[in-house]
Amino acid sequence: MQRHRPLAIFLILLFSFPCYTMAGHDPSQPGLIPITLPGGTIIHAELANTPQKRAEGLMYREQLAPDRGMLFTFSQAEAWVFWMKNTKIPLDLIWINEKKQIVHMEENVPICTRTDDSCPQYRPNEGALYVLELAGGRAESLKLQRGSKLQFSLP
Repeated sequence: MQRHRPLAIFLILLFSFPCYTMAGHDPSQPGLIPITLPGGTIIHAELANTPQKRAEGLMYREQLAPDRGMLFTFSQAEAWVFWMKNTKIPLDLIWINEKKQIVHMEENVPICTRTDDSCPQYRPNEGALYVLELAGGRAESLKLQRGSKLQFSLP
């Protein structure tokens, strides 16, 4: 019995404390990153932090709620290129630097119905560590602009 005591204590401690999510994350929105915009609005963004998630992005989605988005994260700042292949809704594309400031925006980017790989490509003029996709028109309605600073924490 004595040799099982550390395991028993660990299990008691594990199950006696409430489950916590990572700092800054809303437990009512599992898997979403809250992004606070300059006006105080919060966008709950899905995290695209793997090659597969970044490649798929918001493809095939029929809609995107006004308080939702997708945050693409990269290991280094570059002029990341995006396109709208297989994307069914217009989007605002927002490139963000390591200081979490907007460095470039493409607003109301139209869908691309081409079946080959010739959809237009969108890129910033400077490096970005993050790209936030919002429903088309949201950047304007939220008064986002180059230089705006966003607040978020990654898991």
